[in-house]
Amino acid sequence: MDMQLEGRRAFISGSTQGIGYSIARALLLEGATVVINGRSANAVDSAVQALKTELPKARVSGIAADLQISSDVQRLLDAVGSVDILVNNVGVFGVKPFGEITDDEWVHYFNVNVMSGVRLSRALLPTMIDNGWGRVIFISSESGVNIPADMTHYGVTKAAMLALGNGLAKLTRGTGVTVNTILGGPTYSDGVAQTVTQIAAAQQVAPDDLKAMIIGGNQTSLLQRFLDPTEIAQLAVFLASPMSSATNGAALRADGGVLTAML
Repeated sequence: MDMQLEGRRAFISGSTQGIGYSIARALLLEGATVVINGRSANAVDSAVQALKTELPKARVSGIAADLQISSDVQRLLDAVGSVDILVNNVGVFGVKPFGEITDDEWVHYFNVNVMSGVRLSRALLPTMIDNGWGRVIFISSESGVNIPADMTHYGVTKAAMLALGNGLAKLTRGTGVTVNTILGGPTYSDGVAQTVTQIAAAQQVAPDDLKAMIIGGNQTSLLQRFLDPTEIAQLAVFLASPMSSATNGAALRADGGVLTAML
């Protein structure tokens, strides 16, 4: 199916690996022009080169910026200019008992997971509305609905992303702009793989065994496996396309059936 994205311009935060990288690749395959982002110039350059090597005709570039730093965000925005599609994907996560999460860590999580989307949307959404077309997509998580006891700081920020996306959608009334949020399930991204490897080493078990134990312990998962980042990317491409024109202000699940509520 032609997703009608030829000539559209997209920016994806936190896209040098994992879900963000998969979304960038999927949009490039549909003919969009894509700007990727990461904190490290080396990581950005490597990701851009990897995409160009795999997709020689791809129109892709990258900008290194730390999106928890306001001055970096402004520098990035000056370089990016206007876009048709904004994917707020950048995020941090980690497992930690609630009582051990410091104030500084709470602030860090909000700066990265929430304020990055606030700053980017505040700058880029008005032009989309003026132009009469645009897409803003937040990559949240099922953890924003069912907050994990050992990842409270992560879950709370993902819940805030849901609220932010819902509020911004109300600004698009009567326009061709939409704002939607994806509730991703447990996904074996590069970051998750690194965390699993570290925990496995500490527990002296094989990473594949720990991976199986983690997903096996999720009693509500209908897939009974981790999602692949490409499975999130496929939904993101639909939401980025004109084909999703009737979907606005929504939280769409690509959670593998982890959430048990019907809505």
